[in-house]
Amino acid sequence: MEGFVTHTLQPVYDKDSRVLILGTIPSPKSREYGFYYGHPQNRFWKVLAALFQTDIPNDNESKKKFVLLHHIALWDVLASCTIAGASDSSIKNPVPNDICRILSESDIRAVITTGQKAFSLYKKYCEPSTGRTAICLPSTSPANCRNCSLEDLIRAYQVILKFIS
Repeated sequence: MEGFVTHTLQPVYDKDSRVLILGTIPSPKSREYGFYYGHPQNRFWKVLAALFQTDIPNDNESKKKFVLLHHIALWDVLASCTIAGASDSSIKNPVPNDICRILSESDIRAVITTGQKAFSLYKKYCEPSTGRTAICLPSTSPANCRNCSLEDLIRAYQVILKFIS
């Protein structure tokens, strides 16, 4: 069932953030949990924990501390849209977030999107105002499990490390 969704999560960043990771818009599970990549089957937190060789953060506060400790900012490309569940391919009427807000308040060295849809939406709606090209990484969504193993994701996401040191 398709419905209008407004982004309810605040961006996570501080002045020391170096990498901005953008999804499309929080999934129903992420909105329910009140934090990014909240679906239990989403591999985002497993990938980051592997990159930094640490335990997977298990609650919203530890996830927030984790990304800030590692100079990562989290937000989404869209402020609102019409979407069926968590299906990015169903997105209509997209309204972008003001990504320049984070770029002006942080030391962002790379903008990274999690998945092709976030990348294409960023390119169309945000890049003209930010002037920053994004790097498209594979989606960590459970819907992408068949196309991309956890090991493939960890390899792809290693690009983050060169921007945060």
